[in-house]
Amino acid sequence: MPLVPTSSIVADAHAAGIGAAAFNVIHLETAEALVAAADQTGLPLILQISENCVRYHGSLLPVTRAALALAEAARTAVSVHLDHITDADLIRQGVAAGVGSVMIDASTLPFAQNVATTARLTSWCHDRGVFVEAELGEVGGKDGVHAPGVRTDPDEALAFVTATGVDALAVAVGSSHAMRERTAKLDLELIGRLREKLPVPLVLHGSSGVPDEELRAAIAAGMTKINISTHLVSVFTQGVRKVLEADPALIDSRKYVAPARDAVRGEAARLLHVLGGEGRKKETTSGEAP
Repeated sequence: MPLVPTSSIVADAHAAGIGAAAFNVIHLETAEALVAAADQTGLPLILQISENCVRYHGSLLPVTRAALALAEAARTAVSVHLDHITDADLIRQGVAAGVGSVMIDASTLPFAQNVATTARLTSWCHDRGVFVEAELGEVGGKDGVHAPGVRTDPDEALAFVTATGVDALAVAVGSSHAMRERTAKLDLELIGRLREKLPVPLVLHGSSGVPDEELRAAIAAGMTKINISTHLVSVFTQGVRKVLEADPALIDSRKYVAPARDAVRGEAARLLHVLGGEGRKKETTSGEAP
């Protein structure tokens, strides 16, 4: 089916009270695995390309065009989104290439500068029909507002959304980037207050460290877009390691990358059901349209 906009996937999930899955692309093999998972389950998926991914590949266009081509060839709804972008030139390149949504990350700047930068880039994106996600922040470093212990203030979040005009907001509620164990406990009460306060969907970054039941609870409390990267990267690496440990003499990379790609497909399909598929099944069972 044709490439769909991220805005429609997020809006549908928000209206239904289910999760919109957003999984990060690392390279072609993971992108293929993720789209295969979407096709297998028939559930929508947002493919995310981060600034770190662009840096790894050396430029934005090759990996982005590959993701767009895979999304366009998918049998179910798949969109392509730029994640944690700090460089305005990358936003312009991505939009020119056909990406329909972007996460503007000015969270390491002081609040006033974050607002000014985000508002300016959001206006530019909206003029071109591009959906914008952002986050407010007060702590620098890799994790930003997603460092352990940091929490988003609902009143400050409302002021930020009002001043910038963003379409979705990443909030700090207890998750943290790059967690390797799924042990995070989220502030469900805060999620509920943010959901009531803000007129835009909420986004959970650092979801790799959040166990399934906690993800379900977060979605029930009001979270919509759920970003997962590190967990699926780990699944891929474990798949490669397993094959090479069994056959150290193996030199054909296709013979260890293909099983790793299949492992990511399987885990991504399972997570798609956890985040959105279970809610859709309940709607269908109750007699409502899926």
